[in-house]
Amino acid sequence: MLVALIIACEIGFWVLLAGGLALRYVAKMPRFGAAVLLCEPLLELALLVVTTLDLKNGGEPSWTHGLAALYIGYSVGYGHYTVQWLDRHAAHRFGGGPKPPGPTYGKARAIHEWKLWIRTLAGVAVALGLLQGAIWYVGDAADTGGLQAWQFAALRVLGIQAVIAATYTIWPRKPPAAQPQEEPAAAGRER
Repeated sequence: MLVALIIACEIGFWVLLAGGLALRYVAKMPRFGAAVLLCEPLLELALLVVTTLDLKNGGEPSWTHGLAALYIGYSVGYGHYTVQWLDRHAAHRFGGGPKPPGPTYGKARAIHEWKLWIRTLAGVAVALGLLQGAIWYVGDAADTGGLQAWQFAALRVLGIQAVIAATYTIWPRKPPAAQPQEEPAAAGRER
């Protein structure tokens, strides 16, 4: 049941996001679109409540509870960022706004990657907290090995994100070299 709810929350996230952006930029109803976008955290709240109730009612801690914790952590770390990123692109595409800037090279890209790592850190911290809370909640009455495995998975994700950010710092991506322009063919060239 939790897997179906996680899938429903993910689908609901994208439906609310598409609907909110369509209302803002296509239907020209920015306040109503913003109200729809603000409903997205309710999905994660519903998932948290159902997961907690499942454990409270004697549900055996399993990988689904761990997946729910990681999903909620990801939503905390990256949900607002994803909405803002897509909002800027929708404003450009449908609202006539400026093209969103994006750091692609050098120090700016390295800083961007470390900011993403901080978002990952926030998401992992939330997921670890939820998983630890679930472990303490069920206590010794159940096997919590699956939940602990998800904690290690979250830490691995954080480590991978740190390696990615470090590579952009150590080996910054350089802009492509300017290619020389070809000279126009001479008009009086002999054949």
